[in-house]
Amino acid sequence: MYRLTIKHLLSFICLSLFISGQAFSQLAKHVIIISIDGFRPEFYQDNSWAAPNLRQMAMSGVQANGVRGVFPSVTYPSHTTILTGVMPAQHGIYYNAPFEPDGPTGRWYWEENLIKTETLWDAVHKAGLKSASVFWPVSAGAPVDYNIPEVWSIDKTVDRVSPIRKGAFPKGLFEEIEQNATGKLQEKDLNSDYMIADENGSRMAAYLIETYKPNLLTFHIFTVDHAAHVEGREGEHVRKAVATADRAVGNILEAIEKAGIRESTAVIVTGDHGFVDINQSFSPNIALARNGLIGIGKGEWKTKFHTSGAAAFLYLKDKKDIKTFNKVKKILSELPESQKKLFRVVERAELAKIGADPNAELALAPVPGVTMSAATDGEILKAAKGGTHGYFPDFKEIQTGFIGYGSGFKTKTTLSLMGLEDIAPIVCQLLGVSLNSAATSNPTVLRAVAK
Repeated sequence: MYRLTIKHLLSFICLSLFISGQAFSQLAKHVIIISIDGFRPEFYQDNSWAAPNLRQMAMSGVQANGVRGVFPSVTYPSHTTILTGVMPAQHGIYYNAPFEPDGPTGRWYWEENLIKTETLWDAVHKAGLKSASVFWPVSAGAPVDYNIPEVWSIDKTVDRVSPIRKGAFPKGLFEEIEQNATGKLQEKDLNSDYMIADENGSRMAAYLIETYKPNLLTFHIFTVDHAAHVEGREGEHVRKAVATADRAVGNILEAIEKAGIRESTAVIVTGDHGFVDINQSFSPNIALARNGLIGIGKGEWKTKFHTSGAAAFLYLKDKKDIKTFNKVKKILSELPESQKKLFRVVERAELAKIGADPNAELALAPVPGVTMSAATDGEILKAAKGGTHGYFPDFKEIQTGFIGYGSGFKTKTTLSLMGLEDIAPIVCQLLGVSLNSAATSNPTVLRAVAK
């Protein structure tokens, strides 16, 4: 069963006008979307990064100087915007992990049925085409013909591989890939601590391309993100992870060649967010706890901040509790200037404008270099190191990148700036399919990428 939303007539007309002069003409038989978690434009624009495949694709095809993301600029809502063409307020994946009133259990937004709008997978299925996916966020149980989902257990005693093996579709696909492409996979073979995870992911995706020739394949590469969290933007391990990601992209390009579909395949390489080096951590819930708004026991709270990456989003236990909301505003306004300068308050109207969680009353968007912590006791301000994301997407460092290469793309074309929500309409244009969602088309982007 597939979800349909009310058709947005204006969006449909706008998209139709820019599909090579005729609605739903097909520019490519196959589209491969590769997401590199923590992908930044300098990876393909700065020769100091070891990324020959990315650089060649960018120079030959379409590249963007920057891609504006969503708020918070974290992995799961970002990937779902890529897949739907709409912002989190519409697609329903607001964070990596949902706000849980009684405290976090370790759950993330793993299941595709949590997405409230139609996806590219739905559009492809509706058109009678084949799809495949490897490690794409929010893909468990998705309407995908060949699916290796990104999922893990909240039970710390369960290894990382078992839930993926169990969630693979069709049954036996994971074992088929082990037998023919990767060999037997163990815990550390898919662990983001090790770059072999991206190599193995690319072997999985390459096998699906060569064997089943899907019309749409989505593939998530994730070790760059892990390295940048630990070391920051310029860490030695980050550079190695970028080189590994580039090799993974090369494996996909080779698989396309070996499958004999090079002339009919479009490849998109994009990401979810950039990265920011951090030096301080601020804990707004400590201020609430000191003022009696958060207690010690389970359920003892009137309001609390849900942190997601660097940002924090305020929830009220009772949405009609204006008294508590006003008290929070007062607490924030009375913080020392040394703390108030570390963030800005994003009010409800601005959250609505950028398409953030409609359940949050307000959010705290830190300045670059500062991250938010969910802690409720201890020091409100601490030293921090490494890197993070989640920031309000209004500055260069947090932007991600975009490369379009192959069938249906113009050559040697540069876009100054686009949004993550522009990618789904591009894919619809390439494959000649349509999304029954509120996704709107960016005419400037569509003109630049389509032959």
